[in-house]
Amino acid sequence: MSEGDILKREPIYQGAVIEVSVETVELPDGSQVDLEMVRHPGGAAAVALDEQERVCLLRQFRHAARGWIWELPAGRIDAGEAPGATARRELAEEAGLKADDWIDLGSMYSSPGIFDEVIHLWLGRGLSELPHEHEHGEVIEIHWMPLSQALDWCDDGTITDGKTLVGLYRTSAYLKSQAELLSEDPGC
Repeated sequence: MSEGDILKREPIYQGAVIEVSVETVELPDGSQVDLEMVRHPGGAAAVALDEQERVCLLRQFRHAARGWIWELPAGRIDAGEAPGATARRELAEEAGLKADDWIDLGSMYSSPGIFDEVIHLWLGRGLSELPHEHEHGEVIEIHWMPLSQALDWCDDGTITDGKTLVGLYRTSAYLKSQAELLSEDPGC
């Protein structure tokens, strides 16, 4: 038996997006526990960064957050869709943008104590505008701000969305690593 084997699974709810169940699992120490689990197909988020190092952020109304929050363009992975394709689709749908260059920023778990959702993060550069229309039920404002200001908002608690925090911090780290590589290159 491998770590985290499901010994028993009791479905509780099957929705259009999530599945909820109680699973009896064996932990690495051999103990067994019942866990309430939410299964989700995963998602992808796009950090759209223009030539002036401004980032596209969405101010979006979220019922679960009880109001407006700042987020990256993001959404659920459709069946059979690759995470990069999801990031491209969501950037177009939510922000009306297309990126020519994409950099994989890795992935993250949104809340691994209860959800199996993995969010894949992408940096999009070489931006151009597209016509777009938000889906029914989406209340979104599109904003541009310097990446430095967005990072300040991460630090001071203005931005509270996990995928947005991780995406912006990883973008900053990526840009710093690229700048260091350029400064070390004797041909520069």
